[in-house]
This record gives sequence, C-alpha cells and structure tokens, in this order.
Amino acid sequence: MTTEQGRPRKAEREDPRSIHQRMAADMRDEILTGELPASTKLASTGKLIERFDASNASVQKAVGVLKAEELVTSRAGSGVTVTAKPRRTMVPAAYSAPAAPGETYRWITEAEQQGYRASSELLDVGEVTAPKQVSAAFGLPDKALVGLRSQILYLDDKPAELVHSYYPLSIAAGTPLLERRKIRGGTPTLLAELGHSPAPGGTVDLVSACIPTQEQFKALQLPGELIPVLRTFRVVRSTKGEVIEVTIMVKAGHLYQLQYEF
Repeated sequence: MTTEQGRPRKAEREDPRSIHQRMAADMRDEILTGELPASTKLASTGKLIERFDASNASVQKAVGVLKAEELVTSRAGSGVTVTAKPRRTMVPAAYSAPAAPGETYRWITEAEQQGYRASSELLDVGEVTAPKQVSAAFGLPDKALVGLRSQILYLDDKPAELVHSYYPLSIAAGTPLLERRKIRGGTPTLLAELGHSPAPGGTVDLVSACIPTQEQFKALQLPGELIPVLRTFRVVRSTKGEVIEVTIMVKAGHLYQLQYEF
C-alpha cells in the first residue's frame, strides 16, 4: 500500500540490514519461539535460497550467524541442526518474595524446579556513588553514596543475568548487606529480618530492550554483536512505603523472556 502521494507507508519501508542478517533474524525468531524445535533440521541450502531469494554465500553467512549464537550446529553430511531451546521464561513474581527461614534464595530454587542448575557469583560489595536513575528512585541527591551488591546468576553454568542491587545506607550500613559474602535466602529475606519487609504489590519493574554495554557484553558472554539485552530497573518498597532496594538486572535477550500476570 502507498499514501495518496505515492510514497511507501512507514511500515513498508525496506529493512536496511544486509540480506544474511535479515535471514538470520527470521530463522532466529523461528528457533526461539519454538517453530523450529531443538533437533529439527534447517531447510536445505537450496530451499533457503528459494525462500529468501538469496545467494548461496548469503545463506552460509546467515547460518554462520546462528552458529555463532549457538542456536544451530552442523556436521559434515548431516546438515544443520537446531540446538537451542525456546527462550526460558522467567517469572519475577515467583522469586521476589523472601525465602522461608533456612531456605535458599528463591531465584535459585525456582530455577532448579524448572530443571536448571542454578548458582550465583558475587562480584562486588561496598559503598558507591549512586547512578542518577538510582538516586532519583531513592529520593536522594545526586552523587549520594549507597550500598551496592553485584552478582552474576548462572543457569547450567552459563551466565544468565547480571545484577546490580542498591540500598540506602540508612538500611545497609553495619549489616550483612555490605559484607562480601552470600546471604542465605537472598536479600529479600535479610531485608525482612532487618524490619524492612517488601510490600505485596510494592515492586515496580521498568523493562527495556537495549544494546549491551561493554560490561554487560563481557559478563553475559554474548555470542554475537547483534544480541540485545533485557534490562529491568526494579524499585522495591517496604510495607512502610519506603524504597528499600533498587536493582538493575540485565539478561541476554535471545535466551530469556519475562512473564507477568495481572
């Protein structure tokens, strides 16, 4: 369709990406949404040439992109096989509440219930200058000091999520929140023990798709230059109405999706 002036409508403008990138994008979507399940064979080179009206070289480049992203693999004489599973679904509501006394951090137990090996690696703990977005969420002045706990969460020994959690020093100072060690049950449990229980319905997530920073690219070991990340900016309020935690979580966009229920 065109406008009355004969110009293509905005939705119909050409995709400026190279043909092999467009091909890889379409096949990636089919893999990650389950249209092409794991162990399925990709169409033959001839059929891909016909489907995309592309050259043999473009098909090979597109398949190379998918191989680099660990979505497919190939063996001589066996064609190209899908190895990736559909995106893992993460349900924030399932692990945001405090764990029961003596239990493990709920993110880990929820992941294990889905059949994954889950673990965490503590990266950094201490007092830092709050990023502007964080200080604003706490209602603090620019460049205010806050407590920081950074970690990487792993699923099946692969980086799943880079997490930076911030706390006001009025809560964190002199507590295990600023000690360089893991916290049994996770920070929601500790906050509750300190008298700052997260309020039911008191958590707000702002989710965006972003181009990864250098830190995020390296930490998540992203397999390709074109992989976006899912960035969640979370603000948690206590039953008293105070902001007790601000967390920035970053996940590889080609591996994970978020599920929210209303």
